[in-house]
Amino acid sequence: MGVFVCLPLVLPLTALPIARLAEQHLHPRSATRLLAVVGALLALCSTLCLGLLMVVGTAQLPGNPLPDSWSDPEVRDAVPYEEKAGIVAIGALAVVLVACGWTVLRHVRLRVRAGRALAAAPSVVSDGVALLPDPEPYAYALPGSPGRVVVSTAMAECLDAHERLALIAHERAHLAGRHHRYLLAAQLAARANPFLLPLRTAVSFSTERWADEEAACAVGDRRVVAVAVGKAALYSHRAPDVSAGLAAFAAPAGPVPRRVAALLAPVPPVRLWPPSSAYVALAALVATVGTAASALSSLNAAVTLVGILRAATPL
Repeated sequence: MGVFVCLPLVLPLTALPIARLAEQHLHPRSATRLLAVVGALLALCSTLCLGLLMVVGTAQLPGNPLPDSWSDPEVRDAVPYEEKAGIVAIGALAVVLVACGWTVLRHVRLRVRAGRALAAAPSVVSDGVALLPDPEPYAYALPGSPGRVVVSTAMAECLDAHERLALIAHERAHLAGRHHRYLLAAQLAARANPFLLPLRTAVSFSTERWADEEAACAVGDRRVVAVAVGKAALYSHRAPDVSAGLAAFAAPAGPVPRRVAALLAPVPPVRLWPPSSAYVALAALVATVGTAASALSSLNAAVTLVGILRAATPL
């Protein structure tokens, strides 16, 4: 096994350059999908290697539930220098599993609480948009069957008719694109490996930009969407108490100045190839090599360990 079993724990660092450059040079839809897939693959490989190290470490402990032959001295000789790392991996993998489980539980609880709060609140529902009488300005997309766009009357009063259409189109784009799934995948990846935290931030920004671009296409005016984004963020931050009531379910809107600047700029290109600059090409190459190396290292370590343990276990 050697060093291959540890490589996927640090190879997520190779994805950091593409995380930043994807925000700047790729269409946000492409950036979201690319970064979510890369992050998920790197996190899976990292977690798999922790599991492999845990098996090795557990095999060395007295009273382990594995077959006795797995702690045979020949097995220890075949996987040198892994005993201490394996014992440490037991604790690390436990932390990862608890963190990921807590993230999923919090995600589900938030959706359930938001759904119940919306059902209990007096609202006017029209075409999938729930208008709530609330003095606090907020708007958010609530996934579900069916998904709902929730807008407070205070937020609706802060915007003119065209800006309200842009805001609703933005929230509908979140629902249509299933952005909550990409965000959850990025959050789980970051919980599995802290080196993937920049990817989580990049995916969060890219989903907002994706919704901005979809809203711009829906209303046909990028400037109107830019104004709606800026005003909605401004009035939301002025809310007296966003920690109470339905306003608590509104997620942060991301770096608003960068979103507004992107909307006032030309439409980003949809194509992925050829890359827009040499820096993007180099970062994409590094991320691809890192992801491939992580997958191959995990596979090599898993196959090697399985072969060793099968050879050591009598039939």
